[in-house]
Amino acid sequence: MEGTVDGFRYGAVTPVAAYLMACLGGALGLRCIVRTLLSTQSWKAGWLALGAASIGCGIWTMHFIAMIGFQVVETRIRYDAGLTVLSLAVAIVVVGIGVFIVGYRGASPLNLSFAGVITGLGVAAMHYLGMAALHLNGTVRYDPVVVALSVVIAIVAATAALWAAVTIRGFLTSLGASLIMGVAVTGMHYTGMSAVSVHVHGTTGGSWAGDSPTSLLLPMLLGPVIFLLLAGVVVMFDPLLVLGEGDWNRPSAKGARTEAASGSPLDGQEGQEPRVIHARAAQDPQWAAPHSPRR
Repeated sequence: MEGTVDGFRYGAVTPVAAYLMACLGGALGLRCIVRTLLSTQSWKAGWLALGAASIGCGIWTMHFIAMIGFQVVETRIRYDAGLTVLSLAVAIVVVGIGVFIVGYRGASPLNLSFAGVITGLGVAAMHYLGMAALHLNGTVRYDPVVVALSVVIAIVAATAALWAAVTIRGFLTSLGASLIMGVAVTGMHYTGMSAVSVHVHGTTGGSWAGDSPTSLLLPMLLGPVIFLLLAGVVVMFDPLLVLGEGDWNRPSAKGARTEAASGSPLDGQEGQEPRVIHARAAQDPQWAAPHSPRR
C-alpha cells in the first residue's frame, strides 16, 4: 500500500533550522573564497579548502536536519551510517572541485559554467546518496521529472554561488548572497523530497539494518556544526576580512620609504634643492650665484 509521507513532522522547526545551516555554510564559504581574492599572498589552497568544507558541511547539515522532520506514518525509518558519512565526503570533495576550478583557473564564463555543473551535480549526488541511506519497510520511488528539476536547481544554485564568490566582495553583499544561496539549496532539497513516494510492504515493522534518526543523525550533525562554528571564528578574526580590502592594500610607511629609495637620487634632489637654494639666496645674495642649480 502507499505510505503517508510527511516532510514536516515538527512543523517549521526543521525547515528553518535547515535553511539557517545552509546560509551559515554558504556565508563562510563565500568569505573564504573572497579572502583568496583580497590577498594573492595568502595561503590560497588552505582558504579554498576551508571554503569548500564549509559549503559542503552546510549543505549536508541542511539535508539531514530537514530529514529529521521526514517520516512515513506507516513504518519506522532508519539510516545506514556508512552511506550517511559517504554523502558528507561527497559533498565536500565535489564542492571542493568546483571551488578550486574557479580559484585557480579564474572566473571566466566557461570556468564558472563547468565548475557550477560539477558542484551542482555534487550537491544532487549528496542529496540522493543521503536518501539511499534511508531504510524503511517499503520501497522508495521517485518522480523522474521532479528529480531532474531538483538537479537543475542544484546546478543553477551552485553556479550562482560561485559567481557571487568571485564577484561580490563586500560583507553585506556576501551576506545577502548567502541568504539567496540558502533559499536555493533548501529549495533544491524540498523539491527533491516532493518527488518521493513510498510503497509500504506492511505495518508489522521489520528487522532491516540501520539506526534511527535520533540515534544516528543528531550525534553525526554535532561534528559538522562544531566545524562550521570554528570556521566562523577563523573568518571573524581574520584581519584581512575584518579590515577589508582597502586597509590591506594601502602602502605601509616602510613600503613608502622603500619606494622612495628606489627612485633616482637626482629626482629627489631636484624636488628639494631649488627650495633650499632660494631660501639661502634670500639671506645671502652673494652666495646664490656660484650655487645656482644647473639647468
